[in-house]
Amino acid sequence: MERRLKHLVVLSGAGISAESGLSTFRDFNGLWHHYRVEEVASLDAWKKHPKLVLEFYNERRRQAIEAKPNAGHQALAMLEQHYQVTIITQNVDHLHEQAGSSSVVHLHGELFKARSTLDPELVYQLQGTELNWGDTCEQGSQLRPHIVWFGEEVSQFKHAAHLVRQADIFIVVGTSLAVYPASSLLHHVPEDTPKYIIDPRRPELPRIPNVSFIQAVASRGLPQLARELIALESLAR
Repeated sequence: MERRLKHLVVLSGAGISAESGLSTFRDFNGLWHHYRVEEVASLDAWKKHPKLVLEFYNERRRQAIEAKPNAGHQALAMLEQHYQVTIITQNVDHLHEQAGSSSVVHLHGELFKARSTLDPELVYQLQGTELNWGDTCEQGSQLRPHIVWFGEEVSQFKHAAHLVRQADIFIVVGTSLAVYPASSLLHHVPEDTPKYIIDPRRPELPRIPNVSFIQAVASRGLPQLARELIALESLAR
């Protein structure tokens, strides 16, 4: 009888993408071209000045298309040879997929997709980096970035919480666990599940059982942890 692969669930955040050269909202110091980030990443902003919002995300795509996966992304992809790996990411880039990860849930949307403003179920893969005013869906309505903006519902959260509750091992990397509701996923992990938090600055957390901290950036901490988990799995065979 074939042995079941353990389910390793990962919550990743902006820190892992930052190591590939992608700016985070924090890098902007709350500003982009003298605009507050909330002025280009909210439904209210879209209603007031949609062309500005479109240009903000066009610029993000131009930056993202030049980025390459780093050793952290690659370590997670390598773990699929030994575990069932599901990545729940707060990142809107596709660096996990580019590294070879096959199961990625994007909590906050995807940069290289657009969706209809009339029917949110109509989602399209973008060809290239530009989404412009006048680009419409098949029903004739303007397309918007397929991104969860400030104040919008995180529609993938329930699915993510379900996955986390099934985890045999849980890893947090590249996130300070300060953004809700993603930060609350840690509380959905079963108490007896081993949890690993990779962060160069150890975050302040409530008392949670079975947590190990690796104080390192993602590109160093993830390969280290991957080697340890692969060795553990080899011993268990």
